[in-house]
Formats: sequence, C-alpha cells, structure tokens
Amino acid sequence: MSVVRTHRTRLAALGSVLIAGSLAVTGCSSTSSTSSTSSSSGSSSGSITSPTAVPSLAARLPAAVKSSGKLVVGVDASYAPNEFKDDSGHIQGMDVDLAGAIAAKLGLKADVQDSQFTAIIPGIQSNKFQLGMSSFTDSKDREATVDMVTYFTAGTSMAVKKGNPNKISATDLCGKKVAVQTGTTQADEIKNTLNPACQKAGKPTIPNDGDKFDLQTDVTNALVAGRDDAMLADSPVVDYAIKISGQLEKVGDTTDTAPYGAVVAKGSPLTPAIQGAIQSLIDDGTYAQILQKWGVQAGAITKSVVNGAVS
Repeated sequence: MSVVRTHRTRLAALGSVLIAGSLAVTGCSSTSSTSSTSSSSGSSSGSITSPTAVPSLAARLPAAVKSSGKLVVGVDASYAPNEFKDDSGHIQGMDVDLAGAIAAKLGLKADVQDSQFTAIIPGIQSNKFQLGMSSFTDSKDREATVDMVTYFTAGTSMAVKKGNPNKISATDLCGKKVAVQTGTTQADEIKNTLNPACQKAGKPTIPNDGDKFDLQTDVTNALVAGRDDAMLADSPVVDYAIKISGQLEKVGDTTDTAPYGAVVAKGSPLTPAIQGAIQSLIDDGTYAQILQKWGVQAGAITKSVVNGAVS
C-alpha cells in the first residue's frame, strides 16, 4: 500500500461516545483560526519555544504575502493528532503547530482555515491558501501540479475492532469491508492495487473499492460502530485513534513509509521560503518539540527538501 494523507480523528472525551460524540462534530465548515505555536492549546503536553523571524527567509516572500502579514493555511481538521478540533472548535494538532512555527520564521502569523481535504490543493492553485498542511503524502502525481516541501514521514496502518472479532488479516482484505477517507492514497490503493490483486487471485473484491467517507472521523466511527471490518489510514492517525478510542487495535505492520509534504503553488517563490523555514525549525529544535508534544516523534526527519517523493 502507498500512503497519501488521509484524515483524522478527535480528541477529548471519546471513549464509549466515539461514534456519536466529539469525533462526529469535526466538520469542514471553513472555520478560520489564527494560530501560532504559542496559542495552540493541545491536549498533549509539552513546551514549545516560540520561533523568531529569520530576515533572510522573510526576504524571500512574495510581496503580496509579506504585505498581508499572514500565511493562509488550509487543513482538513478531522485527522488527529495532525489536525483536528477541540471541544471549543479550535483547530489544533501537529500540522497546526508546525504551520504557526513556519509562519513565525517568516515574520508572519498563520491563519489556519478548515477545508475539505480534496479542496485544499485546488485552493492552493487558486490562491485561496498559500500553504496546505494537512498530512499530504508527497507523491510524484502531486508534484506535477504543486510543490511539496517535506517535513515528516508516515506509512499506512490498519486498525480493526479490539480483539479482531472478524479475524481480519493484514495480508488479505479481499471481500472485507474496509473504511477509508475519500481522496487518500489508501482509497486509491484499494481501487488500483488491492482489488485488482483480489480479482487476479479469484477472490471477492473489497466492496465498492472501499467504504469511503469525506472525513477521517467518520471512517473511524464506521469501524467502531461495526459497519466496517477494518480501516486504512496514515500510521500516526491510526495509532492515535487506537489510543483515544480504547476500542480498536492495529493489525499488521506499517507499510509504505513516505514523506509528508507541505503544499505550495507550483514554482512559487514561497516554496524556498517554506523549505528554509522548516529546515530552520529542525535545526533549532523547535520541530522536535512540536513532534514530542503530539507524540509523533517517530516520524521526524533531519532534512527538508522540495519535491522529495519516493513514488
């Protein structure tokens, strides 16, 4: 399986109310939230040093962005712990903190806006957003239309109900009901790789090329409710859903590790500024603090590159 960025889950008071409770309220209502590393109030603990602006990076900014004083960032806030809403509707998470830190390095404030996942790249292309920070896997296909600045690594993981009552195998999902988020690599993988392999083996395919939802929160809810047998999502998202829900478990290994990329308009002068800001955060330790805060330090990288897709 190869990853994309799929989407998310919710924090706080999940437990037995995972299906109808706080997970379900995470919508894509284009709610705006001005964020920085100092103002993002996550449920995870950890102190983050407030980054200072780097004049040489700020000098690379397009004039329109510099004069606005802000970096407009698109996220799909349904993908905890990377980007999601707390009980008050505040957008938070690893990507949100990183976006705030990137903006600070450029002498800007981050204006983080909730969006449907599939609308973020078109929003970058139409200049609605200057940056997409929403667990996008850096892929050759994406690099054909936008620039991707690497900042993390993740793979695909699978979760099932605790105890695996349906005896789901990570190596054979043929005929099983599998929940995925629309527009993700996991969804593409079912259609383009897993189901053709099932057909070739003479086995039933995964119905409908997967049970697809616009929000990762709904993917997780479908599994917890027993509507589906398994779900596929990015590894930090699956790990977090397992931790918060108490009703799921991981089956099999994490596969197809690949970089996440911050999305910037193709050929934009903003691209090298974003890459420089991310590398500066890595070098000064702020990056490690953010990842530690959200418990995702296993995905840390040491060097950010532009368009570093592995496939």
